[in-house]
Formats: sequence, structure tokens, C-alpha cells
Amino acid sequence: MISSGLFFAFFDAMSQLLKPQSLKTKPEKVRVEPFLAFGNKETVFVKGRVISSYRERRPSSRNSWIRNIIASIRRYSVFSVANAKVEIMLHEKTFEVETDEDGVFEKQIEVRNPNPGVVEQVNFKVKSPATKNKSVWVAKGVSRFNQKTGVISDIDDTVLISHSTELGKKFWLSISKNAYTRRPLPGVSKFYRALTHNGENPIFYVSSSDWSLYDLIRDFMRFRNIPLGPTLLKDKHINIKNIWKSGGGSHQHKLEKVQRIFDLYPNMKFFLIGDSGQHDPELYAEIIKSNPDRILAVFIRLVGSLEPERKANLEKIIGLNNFFFIESSDEALELASNHKFLEQ
Repeated sequence: MISSGLFFAFFDAMSQLLKPQSLKTKPEKVRVEPFLAFGNKETVFVKGRVISSYRERRPSSRNSWIRNIIASIRRYSVFSVANAKVEIMLHEKTFEVETDEDGVFEKQIEVRNPNPGVVEQVNFKVKSPATKNKSVWVAKGVSRFNQKTGVISDIDDTVLISHSTELGKKFWLSISKNAYTRRPLPGVSKFYRALTHNGENPIFYVSSSDWSLYDLIRDFMRFRNIPLGPTLLKDKHINIKNIWKSGGGSHQHKLEKVQRIFDLYPNMKFFLIGDSGQHDPELYAEIIKSNPDRILAVFIRLVGSLEPERKANLEKIIGLNNFFFIESSDEALELASNHKFLEQ
């Protein structure tokens, strides 16, 4: 088997051959890439970034690994625009926000939907820096939720096979596969559709993957018939020189993102789903301590075996009632049925 070091060297060599200039990416062309527009009856939270504009063909299940690597280089060759000013329009009300050092912006908007029966859209446009071509509005559909039950799930090794604990395998998967060739955990679509009542209840995804993978994740979910929902990723900008850091580093940002969801939906209770490969059990334990009445159950997919000391430490913190360590989606579905969670 080829070593991970050789993979990294190969990818770096390819990235040097395919500089952004050769990818027809012109620095003077920038655009808004919207990620999030969701909320409750009173409030909408929006998030996106300002990046260099480039064209990329839709992936295919027939793409070779070389073509997928080139597509990965294209994805990570875009540059983010710090301190850009973005105009936001929702129901004829306008707002302005500035991007941070990673080109990311976010804003919480207090606007009710004047026509609840009509699908809402929020619009974004780059105000500055000025570009050679006139900036255009980019639209994003708004999702408002008022259900009593929701799901919050991790993605890597919870929904999507990622091998997050093995750097070489993780890196190779991330660059050589696309949305239509990445594989889900067996049975995850059936389990998530049952837990959300076939999409009637909302699901939120919180992951340490970076925003450059947003389109891949969304296309993957659609292709695999996994319920879609607001997807909250890690803000730090990843480029072609540090692509293998995607999904790594501190995962504490997940706590902030989960707390934002809790704050937007104070009357909603949640199922939490993650895996034992990184720090999901400990993070979810912290969430339970801070919000003891908001969690219906936790499902942790086992990656390898769980050390007895780790399990004992978790039990000391929160106890393990309705905190399930599972080996498969079928097992999770059976537990959910036996505990009548599917009736929530």
C-alpha cells in the first residue's frame, strides 16, 4: 500500500502544477457563497463567505481518482476575501456585515416572515471590494423550524465514512473521491429518516470539516437520500497547503454551534448522534451538563473499542441513561424503537 507521506507528496506536486492561475480563477472576480439561512418565527441566522469565483463541473460517479484530485485542488485553490462588506436583503430589509480574516461572515436577523405560506429567500451581494464585473445577488432559501423535536448529528464517521483517526486514509478519501463515490455508514439513511419522521422534524449537522467541503457534503446527502438540514462546519480557512488539517484540531467550536441551535429553539428537545473516534462523547457530555432537560438520547457509533477508563469517566460525569454506544445503524434503530423515541 502507498504510504500517506507519498500521498501528501503527490498531492503537493499536483497542486504546484495546477496553480490557481491555470484554473481560470481571476482575483478580481469574487462572490458570496451562502451556507446557512435558518431560524425560528422571529429570527433568521445567516452565514456564508466571500471567495474568488471559479467554475467547476458537477462531479460524476464515473470520475477517475485523478479527476477527483484535480477537482479537490480547484476547490482548495479559491482564496477567501477578508474584510469584505456584504449586503444582505430579507423581505426588503437590508443589512450589512463584514467578513473576518477567513472571509466568513454571519449575522442574526430579527425579521418575521410576512407571508408564512410563501417560501422565503435571503439575498447576498458583495459591496466591497469593488470588482471588475458588477456584483450580483445570490439567493439562499430560508428554513424556519418550530417543531418540538430535532436531531443534531456529527458527519465524519457518523454519516460519512472518513477514517478520521487514520490520517493517510482520511487524506486519500478526501482528495480521490467525490460526492457520488464517497460511502455512507450502512443503514444511516434509514435510521435518520425514521428518527426525523421522514424529514418532518429538523436535523442539524455539526462537523469539524471546513466550509470548502460544504457543496460535497450537501451533494452526498442528497445522493444517498439522507435528510438534509442546516450544516454547521468549522470556520478556519483550509487551502491546498494544509488540506490534511480539514476535520482536525480543536472540536470545541461544536459546543458553540450546538448552543446556537439550542438558543434559536428553546422549546425543542434533541437527539445527539456522533462517534467515538474523536471527542463526540465528551462534547455531548458537556452539552448534557449544561442542558440536562434538552437531550432525549445520545447515540455514539463505536470506532474501534471504547476504553473502559474512558467509559467510566463519562459515566461519572453524566451517567449513561439514554447514552447508547452502538456498532451499527440497525442497532440504533432497534434501540430507538424499543425506547419509543420514534414516537417523539
